[in-house]
Amino acid sequence: MKIISMLPILAFGDAVGNDTIAVHNSLKKAGYDSMIVASVIDGRLGDGIATSADDLSFIKPEDIVIYHLSTGHELNWRFAKLDCHKIIKYHNITPPEFFFGYNTQALVNCMEGYRALHALAKQAEFCFADSDYNKQELIKAGYRCPIDVLPILIPFDDYKKEPDAEVRQKMTEDGYTNILFTGRIVPNKRQEDVIAAFYHYHKYYNPKSRLILIGNYTGMESYYESLQRYIDELGAEDIIFPGHISFPAILAYYATADLFLCMSDHEGFCVPLVEAMNFEVPVLAKNTTAIPYTLGGSGMMLEDNDPLVAATAINRILTDTQLRETIIANQNERLQDFSHDRIEQQLLCEIKKFIDNMN
Repeated sequence: MKIISMLPILAFGDAVGNDTIAVHNSLKKAGYDSMIVASVIDGRLGDGIATSADDLSFIKPEDIVIYHLSTGHELNWRFAKLDCHKIIKYHNITPPEFFFGYNTQALVNCMEGYRALHALAKQAEFCFADSDYNKQELIKAGYRCPIDVLPILIPFDDYKKEPDAEVRQKMTEDGYTNILFTGRIVPNKRQEDVIAAFYHYHKYYNPKSRLILIGNYTGMESYYESLQRYIDELGAEDIIFPGHISFPAILAYYATADLFLCMSDHEGFCVPLVEAMNFEVPVLAKNTTAIPYTLGGSGMMLEDNDPLVAATAINRILTDTQLRETIIANQNERLQDFSHDRIEQQLLCEIKKFIDNMN
């Protein structure tokens, strides 16, 4: 019996890809015959990380395929036709309307993803959902199999590596307050709302502050250009886009951040929230989709995207020492729920139970 973690695209630095690799490593460490299969394999991940999905004839009826569902792809339908035991790990699919006017292919991919989500409901024998929000989406889509909420498996030891010294010095030497958001430059992340909130904070509270928006905008160039136009129209200053950067550079930005600001309209889990917790950076985030699940009562949440309210909240967190310490303490407590060992044990327990029920 093999356990095959399968997904359309195994990408470098991608949350779904990172989770797939982490699940595979945990299964392999536990003694299972585990492998990763993908249609597209990012060369930066190194040779041997995964097997091509071009030929799936090696999969046998006794094998288990854990399918990581997050987008539309022809592999969704090939997975449906496999004769094997099927588990779906649902990472959520971005609603297609976010991409209207920005990227037609992304819009179509998400529409196809939702079509597959519904079509696979009767195929799954068991599901993992990254968050309770994702679990509720599965139920609404007609899934009647057992569903377990299993958060993203995050290898926290990686975050103990040395941050980029040059970036760290650059972010600290001028004494500026650093406001950070990380995530792909895409419309559902609402970087324009982050920019608006920062603009008002910078203007009314702290001109010696900067906003760092880390993320790749490949395929979303028109959205990125609209953000640049918006910055120009506002006359906003001290906003930087480092782009898709190295992991040590990301560590340096987290290590020097004073606050993490998330105004996203759609998240299935939002790993950067947990990353911010790990670096004891206070989180201010909009109360939408999976964000309240991931924060779990920690951080501070906003009920809408009002930039003046957000700017005031930023200032209060950064000037009220007791509030800041309380937020960080609550985040540290929530962080324990995402410990690698805890999530790994939950994964292995559910897999063992699934296998026992197969026999």
